[in-house]
Amino acid sequence: MGIFLVTTSLLLIVGLFFFSRGGGFSFPWVQFYVKGKESGFSIHELNLLRRVALENQLKNPTSLFWSEKTLDRCIRGTIVRFRAQDKENSEQSVQFLGKLFDFRRRVELNLPKYRLGLRSSRNVSQGQLLKLTFPGASGAYTSTVVENMRKYLAISYPKGKSSPTGFSWQGQRVNVYFWRQEDAGYYFETKVIGDYLERKFPILHISHADQLVRTQKRNSVRAELKGPGYLYPLKTIEQANENLEKSGGYRCRMVDLSEDGAAILVGGKAKPGMPVKIQTEVNGQPVVMCGVVKGVTFKQKNNASILHIQAKLPSRSMRNVILTYVYSIFRDGNTNSAQISSLRTKDPTRPVQDGAVAT
Repeated sequence: MGIFLVTTSLLLIVGLFFFSRGGGFSFPWVQFYVKGKESGFSIHELNLLRRVALENQLKNPTSLFWSEKTLDRCIRGTIVRFRAQDKENSEQSVQFLGKLFDFRRRVELNLPKYRLGLRSSRNVSQGQLLKLTFPGASGAYTSTVVENMRKYLAISYPKGKSSPTGFSWQGQRVNVYFWRQEDAGYYFETKVIGDYLERKFPILHISHADQLVRTQKRNSVRAELKGPGYLYPLKTIEQANENLEKSGGYRCRMVDLSEDGAAILVGGKAKPGMPVKIQTEVNGQPVVMCGVVKGVTFKQKNNASILHIQAKLPSRSMRNVILTYVYSIFRDGNTNSAQISSLRTKDPTRPVQDGAVAT
């Protein structure tokens, strides 16, 4: 009780201080600070958010604590002002804008779809990609949810290394892993209750699980990005830099982008573990990111691989460029250039050949 009274008194003093400095009588700023503290913001952060609220003439400044649309509007207004003053790239502006994006990320990831997640396999969506393993298996098998029924999941027949002669999935205890888009990774154990290999469209039926283990919770927001890019293999991640390459590299196609990674499509096969540098463009600005290929999804039909890259933390200014795109701050603007004239290679038609990325 004593701590609560001290905190409340401190917030009252802070609020009265800002009243005396003007611009505070149109809104009960004590309420703003109290609600801000309840939402987990520090006094320093609340001072910054108050400044943003005043600059953008918000009628209800407390909406900054929960509304992504309000934050987007304020970030957009801040960028426009910085550009008009020709100081968007100054250190002070970059850091200020970075803090606003940190608030934006906090509000976004506090939404129920990120915070609550799935609790039962009964809520897994049709088309969800799965990975299956079982004791004694030589590797993982991939499958897809065909239909989610009341008593079981119907999944496509698993693909992977050849099974032993006479092997049947019927009765197998399996471990199931999947990544739910814009959420987290999940794991559950279950049993195969039906093996229908002889059907025209072979499928398995697996029992539902009502206790899913949620792992690898997403710490950033990822946005789809369809456009050209370039891939540069690195010898070591210590070579990472944000210098714009003018030549060399392999042409690729962007799949998605976030502040801590990206997914790209390349020709041929590839292996995890390789350090790389990628270049693309968003909103007319170059994006350069270095990281390590953490996973590969090979598409045999197209002889192409999707590389899932975990990035080495980009600079604050580069993250601001990326997040401006990810959060669609300028929704009416050009989201991605059709061509990247500033990122030409010696041979822009050269695809990554089989095994070229794996070296």
